[in-house]
Amino acid sequence: MSRKTSLSGFHEWLPQERLVELHVLNTLAEVFELHGFSSIETRAVESLGTLLRKGEIDKEVYTVSRIHETDAPDPTDTSRLALHFDLTVPFARYVTENAGHLTFPFRRYQIQKVWRGERPQEGRAREFTQADIDVVGDGALDFRHDIDVALVMAEALAKLPIGQFVIRINNRKLAEGFYQGIGLDDTAGVLRNIDKLEKIGADKVAEALQAELGASAEQAELALSLAQIRAEDSSFVDEVRALGVENSQLEEGLRELAEVIDELHKRAPGTAVADLSIARGLDYYTGTVYETNLVGHEQLGSICSGGRYDSLATKGKRTFPGVGLSIGVTRLISRMFSQNMVEATRNVPTVVYVALTSDDDWSAAQDIAQTLRSRGINTEVATKAEKFGKQIRHADRRGIPYVWFTSYNEGQVSHEIKDIRSGDQVAADPAVWMPPTDDLQPAIVEIDHTGK
Repeated sequence: MSRKTSLSGFHEWLPQERLVELHVLNTLAEVFELHGFSSIETRAVESLGTLLRKGEIDKEVYTVSRIHETDAPDPTDTSRLALHFDLTVPFARYVTENAGHLTFPFRRYQIQKVWRGERPQEGRAREFTQADIDVVGDGALDFRHDIDVALVMAEALAKLPIGQFVIRINNRKLAEGFYQGIGLDDTAGVLRNIDKLEKIGADKVAEALQAELGASAEQAELALSLAQIRAEDSSFVDEVRALGVENSQLEEGLRELAEVIDELHKRAPGTAVADLSIARGLDYYTGTVYETNLVGHEQLGSICSGGRYDSLATKGKRTFPGVGLSIGVTRLISRMFSQNMVEATRNVPTVVYVALTSDDDWSAAQDIAQTLRSRGINTEVATKAEKFGKQIRHADRRGIPYVWFTSYNEGQVSHEIKDIRSGDQVAADPAVWMPPTDDLQPAIVEIDHTGK
């Protein structure tokens, strides 16, 4: 389980916890690259004005200043530098500045730390790591990319030791077209209230729709009826049409969502559901929207979310539509630790500890280690020729599975390797010996709490 650090909201992992984090990050990068996404990294800071274009989040932004500045910063100066609070806004800036050097559609993944000045709690930190994938077009972007990113994310999450998850998917065209069809023109206002459904319940959402937007009781009831529809396949289409609302934008959203859900149902069954309560309150989403929950850990909130945005990035008359998803890596890993969901098979990457018979053997031991390392075997060398039992105990405390012994007798050199887990000790040649594949790197495994 991760420890609380002296600075609230800023995680520091123990070595064995860091192994889990690296496993998650490496797995995500591997899957993203398998699907043709290129890695990028953007700077940690943006101008405050660039960051604030996204919405009313100024209280969450950390600004940056030099320690020798004598004047207090002007709170209205949007040219000041600030740490980015997500990876989407920096990516939009990156695309517009580098459009002449990119080939579209541009497939990018980005794994970096971000910072938000919010109240720390489980699932929310002030410094955390996100892993994003996006596909961005120049002027237009084929709808099938909406399906593609969902399939990639389903594959990536399925390879992590996190148990069952569900990607909940909706379409803003469907929702906005439906609201317009029942006479609610402030679709953004409806979406913001529907987005609170799981937090405050249907009755309070209905009250807010009537009090804030002037909706009638019938309109509020229809909006909530739409939000209650769920399906693992395109059967939701008939349920929506049964509500008796007609609108061309609604029909377009139905077609798009049905295509996404049917393809996921075919290629990644059990990982996705059409959930018409998903609103994603941010205004820049224009089509498919996604949220992902761990089954049994729904109170954690979404661990992966995103959607289609048709005009987040612009440059003069050029528009760069995109679709993407973002994993809250630190949120996910923190949950894995707090619920004791995973463990590393050992605490260090070292496979072999080369023991010393004599202090004079240290240089020769380095030769053995170099030979082992040349074949990808992580190896450490003892610094003192202590009793073998003490050297073995040292390796055992470190979690190193093998100890290497070398004997020098009348010009003859012999080698033995000891598996300190089983006690087995056999002759070995440093030029050819290899551990079992499973021992080359620490493995990250799910902990079985069922007792089976």
